[in-house]
Amino acid sequence: MVKTGETSDPIVTRLVEADKVPWYKKPNLRLMYVWLFLCCMGVEMTSGFDSQLINTLQFSKYFNIYFGNGYISPKTKKPAIEDGLLGFISSCYQLGSILAVPIAPWFNQKYGRRWSIMVGSLVMCVGAILQGFSQHVAMYIIARMLLGVGIVFCIISGSSLIGELGHPKERPFLTSLFNASYFIGSIIAAAIAIKTVEIKGNWSWRLPSLLQICPSLLQICTIFLLPESPRWLVSKDRDDEAFAILTKYHAEGDASSVLVQAEMAQIRSTIKLELENSKQSWMDMLRTAGMRRRVLIAVMMGLFTQMSGNTLLSYYSNLLFEMMGYTSDYAKTRINIANQCWSLINGVAIALIVTRFRRRRMFMLSAASMCIVFICMTVSFERLRYAKDHHFVNKSAGIAALFFYFAYSPCYNIGNNSLTYTYLVEIFPYSQRTMGIGVEQIFGKLGGFFSTNVNPKALNAIDWKFLAIYCGWIAFEFFTVYLLYPETYNRTLEELAFLFEDRDLAERQAAAVEKQIHEGGELGAVDEKHLATHSERAL
Repeated sequence: MVKTGETSDPIVTRLVEADKVPWYKKPNLRLMYVWLFLCCMGVEMTSGFDSQLINTLQFSKYFNIYFGNGYISPKTKKPAIEDGLLGFISSCYQLGSILAVPIAPWFNQKYGRRWSIMVGSLVMCVGAILQGFSQHVAMYIIARMLLGVGIVFCIISGSSLIGELGHPKERPFLTSLFNASYFIGSIIAAAIAIKTVEIKGNWSWRLPSLLQICPSLLQICTIFLLPESPRWLVSKDRDDEAFAILTKYHAEGDASSVLVQAEMAQIRSTIKLELENSKQSWMDMLRTAGMRRRVLIAVMMGLFTQMSGNTLLSYYSNLLFEMMGYTSDYAKTRINIANQCWSLINGVAIALIVTRFRRRRMFMLSAASMCIVFICMTVSFERLRYAKDHHFVNKSAGIAALFFYFAYSPCYNIGNNSLTYTYLVEIFPYSQRTMGIGVEQIFGKLGGFFSTNVNPKALNAIDWKFLAIYCGWIAFEFFTVYLLYPETYNRTLEELAFLFEDRDLAERQAAAVEKQIHEGGELGAVDEKHLATHSERAL
């Protein structure tokens, strides 16, 4: 029997279920969700833009000439960048992220979620400007590393802020949509490439490289329109401000709301218990059996999000399209943007639906369906190679390969896209949440760095057989989910805080919430003038 963990008494969950008013009828909450979308969702737009940027720049003859140093591909007989250099240009984005991971969680905990997003966005603006005006390949690589440094600050803070500000009823949907916004960035990059690839000269790659600054500017303009995380404020003994924020956005200004009273009691008691048992250091991640299991899950999630075949399909679709028989820039750019639009449609639809189901089942469904798709894709590419070697055209295999290329995204989105940050925010308690997301990020970026370097070399060396390796890896992913992942469905963050820990901690937390509801507790004595002052600050 697989042990899936135990949660505390779902007191707040029951209160949330009693709230029947939809979010769009709550003015304060509705406005906050608009800013959350423009700011925090914009973080993943940057990632989506970057993945498509390197992919689509390969369609530009001038990009290949400028950085290829006269290299001609022996397969296509066109200007190209050598496989090793192309892999490194693609993967140095991940390398920058790896270097930033040890610093980003510390900065996040010390200065708050908002300032971390601001700093990360400013770093990415510098990176985008350097990228667009690069004079040589080294400058381009350094610019991409800066972009990688900035994105980690923003992802760790953005995903945490969404989970910690969102109303408990909508939180799973918000964190699932966080990753779905990736496709907005990828569509914009793919659409830009349709026209920029036709520009004669180096502006065919400089212009899209510069435009990577746009999502970061959006974050800079909107971040301070959002309130700070109430949980971060409580951890800094700024309880009055946290209560004012919860009151304004979760109860539309009603300080007597039982839900807000219970939420505040739950947050306060949980963080107090966490900090009593934590030094908020990286060593806490290995101190107990429960934390070690969480870290192992984060490691696996990081690897799975970047090494399930998605980097191959997103960064090197140019090579795959050539293998399918689609060789013109016109065909490649149109197929590419069609796939990004399809990914956005199914990504958003899945993000809105998938959180209604149990997390483990969705992760297993995702892995099983990805494995089936990759098996079918492997067979299709083997038939294409056979046809090419015997000097005939197999149109059926080309269509089949393209069909499964499109079929991959909904399979991936069910688990690794829609549930990654939802699940990470749920399984890690507050005091280790940013570090937990940091662990996922560092192994995700290591996996991305490895795969983006290996993919072009392996694909050229062993052709379709490389896809068969992914089939085995994704099967391993399925069994890892089954054996390791706990169930977190339909609980608040605080109810999940002691998922693997001593049951006594969960009971103490639940008792504090019960006391608040039935006896009024400390929060009933909050001074009205003090609350009004901090309510104004929450604006």
